[in-house]
Amino acid sequence: MTAGATMQKTYTYPEFAYRQSTEQRDGTLARHPVVIIGAGPIGLTQALDLAYRGVPSIVLDDNNTVSIGSRAVCYAKRPLEIWDRLGVGQGFADRGIQWQVGKVFFHDDLAYQFDLLPEAQHKMPAMINLQQYYLEETLVEACEASPLVDLRWKHKLLSLEQNDDVATLTVETPDGVFKMEAQWVIAADGANSDTRRMTGADFTGHFFQDRFLIADVVMKADFPTERWFWFDPPFHRGQSVLLHKQCDNVWRIDFQLGWDADPTEEKKPEKVIPRIQAMLGPDVEFELEWVSVYQFACRRVDAFRHGRVLFTGDAAHQVSPFGARGANTGVQDCDNLSWKLKLVLDGAAPLALLDTYHEERAFAADDNLLNSTRSTDFITPKSRCSLRLRNAVLELARTEAFARPLVNSGRLSTPTPYAASSLNTPDADAFLGKMAPGTNCADAPIQADGKDAWLLDHLGQGFVLLSFGPASPVSVGKVTARVLEVGKDIQDTHGVLAARYDAQPGTVYLIRPDQHVAARWRQFDAAKATAALRHALALH
Repeated sequence: MTAGATMQKTYTYPEFAYRQSTEQRDGTLARHPVVIIGAGPIGLTQALDLAYRGVPSIVLDDNNTVSIGSRAVCYAKRPLEIWDRLGVGQGFADRGIQWQVGKVFFHDDLAYQFDLLPEAQHKMPAMINLQQYYLEETLVEACEASPLVDLRWKHKLLSLEQNDDVATLTVETPDGVFKMEAQWVIAADGANSDTRRMTGADFTGHFFQDRFLIADVVMKADFPTERWFWFDPPFHRGQSVLLHKQCDNVWRIDFQLGWDADPTEEKKPEKVIPRIQAMLGPDVEFELEWVSVYQFACRRVDAFRHGRVLFTGDAAHQVSPFGARGANTGVQDCDNLSWKLKLVLDGAAPLALLDTYHEERAFAADDNLLNSTRSTDFITPKSRCSLRLRNAVLELARTEAFARPLVNSGRLSTPTPYAASSLNTPDADAFLGKMAPGTNCADAPIQADGKDAWLLDHLGQGFVLLSFGPASPVSVGKVTARVLEVGKDIQDTHGVLAARYDAQPGTVYLIRPDQHVAARWRQFDAAKATAALRHALALH
């Protein structure tokens, strides 16, 4: 088999129609508010989020189908909540394989297990496994249904020039080359971003000296819907193995190979099949669906904004696959960027607000890069000393609770709080719990209009004052923070909302349009709330 060779049996790739745009047909130079480069999961999510906020966008992609092969699999709770706000999250949760328990094995034995969501009463599951092509196909359908998203297939960006006011794009299509203009360009064209190269942005970090084999196999197995990770198992001595269930009876198996492995040889069925048989046993029937060998890197762009170009997803940062931090982080990039871009386009906030996109998401990217690097170092120790230390940790984890947090088979993706963001108003009152400024809002079961509901569904797309007592809307220029009063507008019938927000009578939270806490107080004060709203708009 050659690199990326496919034996797909469970999925038929769609072909999306190329259409000539009006501006290309008429030969006019049209200026658009936003042009997105790349129709992968992040570019499509970005377009949907902008549409949700009333911002039209053009999405250019040089292909006309979804991503080929086995790519992202695991999607975490926070991205699912974001997608749910955009109308697709529940569908993903229903279609995907839901799981929350992971098990780590050392040799033949269970070292320890973990639960990603030990508490109940959350709308979205902790994690789902869903093949990326299913995810993308749904996102394409949602974009096609939106009058504010213009998907343009077989449109390849050839060059990009920009000044202080506009970016000019030269685009190649089956009907020839034409130019278009954009107030803002969002680069969502992946780790090998052409847009990044055109802007001259630096993309620095390092590649890891190891290789892994992805084998997606079709089989009927009785493994539970859990994440299983082996260190030095008897069927793959001296290396690690990861097992995940996907839809359609497809199972993802990752085999560590070592740096000296020959990728061409390792992809051959005669090499892959014996590895899988050693793992599953000789009597288990399976078929290969996809085989590839990969090397991974941890890198980040020097600035998430270069003039009129904004980077998101893998175009902005690249991490190792351990911990499912790639696509999950990219979706949160979109969540951070869209509301800021909307307010800047509307003239409701200064350009400084858009600069905080780099401040907050570069901070999150660095956190992900740190955790990803630590996971990789634990999985692939580079010295005899580090190997002995790792194995000692795994041995101790079987019986000693203190050692379990040290086991790192890939710290799974969780949101990074913007703890030091310039948009936060620091606490002046004492609070307990996790809902500090910069943190994404925890969901909670509520009642609204006499029906069971969820908090996140009622926060909406603007600024909100979530109050546990009387409060009044506050405004700064074109932006108003509306009031969502617990006990009046919504009911905390289970007491979960108050518990998660450490609420007392009178407590009030200022919530950003991306459902992150901007400020909180024990009593509502209009002047303080107005000042915090100004702060959250970068009007310092």
